Amino acid sequence: MTNRTVQHSKNSAPNQNNGHAPRIHRLPPGAVNRIAAGEVIERPAAAVKELVENALDAGASRIDIEIKHGGKSRLVVTDDGCGMSPEELQLAVERHATSKLKPANDGDYDLMNIATMGFRGEALPSIGAVARLTMTSRPQSDAPVDGWALSVEGGALSGPSPAAFGGHGTRIEVRDLFYATPARLKFLKSDQAESTAIGEAVRRLAMARHDVAFTLTSSGRKILNLAAETPDEDGRLKRLSAIMGRDFAENALAIDAERDNAHVSGFAGLPTFNRGLPDKQFLFVNGRPVRDKLIVGAVRGAYADFLARDRHPAVALFLDIPAELVDVNVHPAKTEVRFRDAGSVRGLLVSALRHALAAAGHRASTTVSNYALGRMSPQSSENVSPFMPQSKGYSPAPNPFQRPASLAEPMSGLGDAQRAFDETSVPSARTEPEIPQTPLTDKPLGAARAQLHETYIVAQTQDGLVIVDQHAAHERLVYEKMKTALAEGSVASQGLLLPEIVDLTADEVARLEPRLDEFAGLGLVMERFGDDAIMVRETPAMLGEVDIKGLVQSLCDDLSAIGESLALKERLEEVCSSMACHGSIRSGRRLTGDEMNALLRQMEATPHSGQCNHGRPTYVELKLADIERLFGRR
Repeated sequence: MTNRTVQHSKNSAPNQNNGHAPRIHRLPPGAVNRIAAGEVIERPAAAVKELVENALDAGASRIDIEIKHGGKSRLVVTDDGCGMSPEELQLAVERHATSKLKPANDGDYDLMNIATMGFRGEALPSIGAVARLTMTSRPQSDAPVDGWALSVEGGALSGPSPAAFGGHGTRIEVRDLFYATPARLKFLKSDQAESTAIGEAVRRLAMARHDVAFTLTSSGRKILNLAAETPDEDGRLKRLSAIMGRDFAENALAIDAERDNAHVSGFAGLPTFNRGLPDKQFLFVNGRPVRDKLIVGAVRGAYADFLARDRHPAVALFLDIPAELVDVNVHPAKTEVRFRDAGSVRGLLVSALRHALAAAGHRASTTVSNYALGRMSPQSSENVSPFMPQSKGYSPAPNPFQRPASLAEPMSGLGDAQRAFDETSVPSARTEPEIPQTPLTDKPLGAARAQLHETYIVAQTQDGLVIVDQHAAHERLVYEKMKTALAEGSVASQGLLLPEIVDLTADEVARLEPRLDEFAGLGLVMERFGDDAIMVRETPAMLGEVDIKGLVQSLCDDLSAIGESLALKERLEEVCSSMACHGSIRSGRRLTGDEMNALLRQMEATPHSGQCNHGRPTYVELKLADIERLFGRR
């Protein structure tokens, strides 16, 4: 067949060749490297991340990063790792050359047993294809070995040649990133935005390795300076606090749980230590920082009882799992992973978080009392947030169920929620309560001394005082009782006059069918109706009139997204929360001394009583020493 040159118009399809099959040809190495760079190095932060990961794999104990113009014009990563010989320098810039994968006995490479941060061997050649790359390294050796330097500019290799390098380790300098691909350079954001992205990437890696010192300098200004911490949980918490805020350490709950060879550790913030964005939720899998929807669903499920939908806790979880149970080779940038049993991992995260929250008892965040003391001092600021003083982004959760204060008489028509308090919690009213053998001031929440504005209980403790929001506190007590009934399967259902048919896809029906018994225990009775529909016969009575199709679709979406049905449980819990809010002691109700003390004792015996159902604190504790400082006694 004769070769012909075929002219294409602008609108012709690129793969068409006058009816002939398109000719297949190999791409030149330069084009291959630039394509790979687009996948691996999409912005300066990705280049810094890859270089820092290489430094960690090289055994570095200190990593220094310098950037200029957001890393666009210059970025340098220096480490004190094992260093490289001239031969290793040359291999390092070849595609798919790596020291981190070893062949098995059969000569093959096991990609399901990766224990290093990097393993693809794409970062350095990709950077060298689109930038001016200079690598200077000196191997760790007793012999007096000189350093060596190698340069790659737009894919063209130069060196290695002798170079001065103090100590041992590697220094990698990247200049004019994307100069060889000007189109990509145009898509980069401002210098400030790129610097922020680099800072975020470095902080995540620094959280993963608290035993390594990190510095980050931007245009001559040091924006991060983290000393190496001890390789234990105390050192980890210090590093997390240095990055997530100083108050995190005082308001963090230790996480430690194990299931099916998977172990999760780390720290989670108290519910009252919350914020408006979920940007302080971190997951590390085998030491690798990852972004995964798994943690979003797990945190949402664990904190569902304590926070409003628009409030988010701060958590840092470290999951150690056998390498063969997680696939890290699913994304060029290695920021995503895939678990063999995602449901089991999510269950481990949720149960670990819930166990830590239960162990916290009625503890509330220290930032609440810090804010109160700050407001009392003459230097208090109008803009200080009670949930994170002097820390941007933290603010108190609004109360979506706030109602006007009622009269001083108890409200009528509150049903079982009110009677639960009246019958089981409050002894007969007395003007002066009996003095027990053990002083109430020794109790965690102390002895009630007064009621302010028929809303707040003031109690004296052994070393300070406590101010309790009576409505928020009793709301939590009532809600916990309702939750217990819900957990015991005491959910009444109401039959539909006419069963409702909900049309779904065959896949959605297949996901729902194994869970029908679980839903029936929650008051939602369904059965399969053909291959692509579900028949609903009964719904939970406490939901009242409900959008049945919307509810069933939400269940399907939950099962598809996270492998577990949250929608129905959350709907029931939201109703319980609302009923508890309406059925609690209202602001404006005058309480006797016995009633106030009974409420305090119930709070001490009830888990999670330090916050109401919406993440607001139920009490503020002020230590006597702090009060004395306010009056200049200390």
